[in-house]
Order: sequence, then structure tokens, then C-alpha cells
Amino acid sequence: MTQSSSWPSEVRSRSWRIRRPSFALPTASGKVRPWQFTGVSRACEMSPPSVRRWTPKNVAKWLKDEGFCDYVDLLCHRHRLDGSSLLALSEYDLRSPPLELKVLGDIKRLMASVRKLQKQNLDLLEELGLPFDGHSPAGSGDRLCNGEAARDGADTAPVGEEYQKYSNGKFKQQTRRLDPECWKTVLSSVYVVFVFGFTSFVMVIVHERVPDMRTYPPLPDIFLDSVPRIPWAFAMAEACGVILCVIWLLVLLLHKHRSILLRRMCSLMGTVFMLRCITMFVTSLSVPGQHLQCSGKVTFTRSALPALFQNEFALDNHMYGDTWAKLRRAVAIWSGFGMTLTGVHTCGDYMFSGHTVVLTLLNFFVTEYTPRSWHFIHTLSWVLNLFGIFFILAAHEHYSIDVFIAFYITTRLFLYYHTLANTRAYQQSRRARIWFPMFSFFECNVNGPVPNEYCWPFSRPSVLKLIIG
Repeated sequence: MTQSSSWPSEVRSRSWRIRRPSFALPTASGKVRPWQFTGVSRACEMSPPSVRRWTPKNVAKWLKDEGFCDYVDLLCHRHRLDGSSLLALSEYDLRSPPLELKVLGDIKRLMASVRKLQKQNLDLLEELGLPFDGHSPAGSGDRLCNGEAARDGADTAPVGEEYQKYSNGKFKQQTRRLDPECWKTVLSSVYVVFVFGFTSFVMVIVHERVPDMRTYPPLPDIFLDSVPRIPWAFAMAEACGVILCVIWLLVLLLHKHRSILLRRMCSLMGTVFMLRCITMFVTSLSVPGQHLQCSGKVTFTRSALPALFQNEFALDNHMYGDTWAKLRRAVAIWSGFGMTLTGVHTCGDYMFSGHTVVLTLLNFFVTEYTPRSWHFIHTLSWVLNLFGIFFILAAHEHYSIDVFIAFYITTRLFLYYHTLANTRAYQQSRRARIWFPMFSFFECNVNGPVPNEYCWPFSRPSVLKLIIG
């Protein structure tokens, strides 16, 4: 009798399901156990469906097997997550609406299980157009305005830099190229020039609306009432600003990413001064000191005006009500940068201090875009900023609240702007793109913090060109 004839009838009836009898392992007596064949056939019959055909019920079973029973109702019943959508799931999807998972440990563990499943189904990921990069599907994240995919920050190299990962898990920093986008810098420059011109015109208007000192005397102020006025203090405040401006221009000239820096300075400066136009126009405060003689018209020193406006200085007082005369005075203020050192003197622009805004912005840009080891530059910048603010108050040119509000608004805007830019939070927040459209426009292609790298702005110094030829 042959070996096959000794098999039970049940096995012989199912033998067509087995491709090769060699799959069955014989016993010590040389006979093959029939249940080995039936086990193979039944395993083939009961093999689970591929992830492509997973229904929400299959996803629910997978979640339970992975230990995420608490999220079965949320993911499978309420949001009907199937196999394909499970493979496309990213950490950003878990954190943001409508899921909004709150437990960080569950988010990380669930994403680790999803990535393991993605790794087992690479062919299906490619078919869905979601290449696997080891972190999350590349197509599931947001994109920059130039069309490039924004990298997910989970389980990647440190934020803001590009790194090459070694097998031991350490990272080596690589050079990251930032697009200067000079055309955006030009637009930001046009924006700040327009805002300065508009501010000058508003200063002319509020000067004519300044309350009469005899009817509205200076308001009580603790600092101004306690510290006697120093006549030369305001000139010293402007001198501090000039020194800070020179330091900033040197940093800007030698910085490798000078176009981005200038764009950020112009956008922040223009935004703060636009807000200043609104605040000083809607409410007119009385002058802070008896020494300020405001007669309801703009006063200038003739010798300090630009030559273009020398002939216009002799206009009669009734001309100040004329719109064209106001425009000419606004241009005079704009050309003199609104500084008393250039002969410009106005009243009524008190809420809030423009000099404090300029001093603070210059200080923050110098300290932000210079290396942390440049302690002397940072100390000098802060000393000039704080002494400049003190001189403004000592000159009794502004109320204390003017200076405080100016410092607070300027520092908050600077910190908010750079926090959004460095963390790329606006790329993951539709609300941020709606509330800050100009910021999103200027920063959409700046991927992370701007490194403090320096280079000569020209191919080689002009001195060497003269020597070498």
C-alpha cells in the first residue's frame, strides 16, 4: 500500500488544497499527520484582508490589538477611519481638529504603531501617493507657498536646521540655503516708506488738534513730577538711536541673510508705526510739559529744513489749513526722520513714543542677529536702549505711559513674529494665516530660524581691488 493510500479519506478529499506534500512533516514512523495539512489549508482560508480592504471594523480590531481601545469610538465610529485613511494618518492630524488628542504619550505610541504599519505596506503607500519617509506621509502635511512640502517636526532633527542622521542616532548639521527673495524685501521697503509718509501727515493733523495748554494743563505723571527736566536729554536720546542705527547697519551689511533681516525690520517697523498713527489720531493728549510751546501749527527751524522746503517756510499761518501745505509739512517731517536734531518739532503725537519704538526695535534686531558670544555688542545695545528711554522721559517730551506702551507693543510684536517664524507654527494654523496675512506672505519660504552667518557683501573688498587690480 502506498503512503497516500494510508491517509484518511478526509485528508484525501482535501488534498487538492495543498500544493506540495513536502510541506507536511512526517513523524518518526514515517507517516504524515493529517491535521498538519488541514491547519495549512484553514490558515489560508482565514488569512486577514490586506490593509487596502480594511473597513472601520478592521481598524477598530487593529486599534484594540495595539492597545488603543479608548480611541476606537473616536476614530472608527465617529470619523469612520478605514485602512487607506489609517495609512495616511499623521501626528498633525491627531493633534489638530477634529481629533485633538490631548495625551502626548498616546499620540506618540499611536504614531509609532501607524509608522510600523506604513512600513509593512510601502507598495500601498506609493499607490496612494504617500511616500514613506520614516516619520509621516509626505503628502499629509502642509506646504510652503513655493510648493515644497513642510517637514513634520515629530521625531526629526532639531527645529530650524537641516541635519544628516548617522546610524548611532546623532545628527550632523548641514548647510541650509535660504532664498533671499529680494523682491519681497523691496515690497517691505515700499511698505515702510509709505507708512512713514502717512505717519508724517497724521503728525501734522494731530499737531493742529493739540489741546490748549491753558485749558488742558499737563496730566499728572509720577516720573515727570519727580524728575526735573533736563533740556539736553532729548538730543541725547536721539544720539543713542543714531549709534544703535549705525551698529544695526553694520550687522545688516555683513550678515549673510541680509535680505531677510531687512524685510523683517521693515515689516515690523511699518506695522508698529501704522498702529501708532491710529492711537495718536483717535485721542489727543495735552502736552506733558510747560516748556512745550505748541501754537496749533508745525514749527521748524528754517536752517535745519532741506533746501527743497526753504522757500516754503515763509508761508502765512492761514496756509496751514490748506491740504497742500499740510502735505509739504508732512514731507518736511518725513525727510527729517521726525527728529529734533534735523529741526523737526511737533506736538500731539504722544500715544505712543516713536523714538522708543525705534530704539527698542534696533536693540532687539542687533541682539537677535548677532552671535550669543558677542557680549559687548549685546550689553552696549541694551545700555543705549535703556538710556535712550530714560533721556526721553528726562526731557519731559513724553508721558511715562507713552514710553511703557511703546516698549511693550514693540517687544511683543518682535517676539511673536520671530516665535511664529522660527517654529513655523503658521504653516499648521489656518487662523494664523488669516490674522497675519502679511507675515505669512513674507515668511512662507523661510523654513526655520535664520542662522547668524556673516560674509563680505561684495566679491572682495574694494581696497583689495585697488591693490591687486
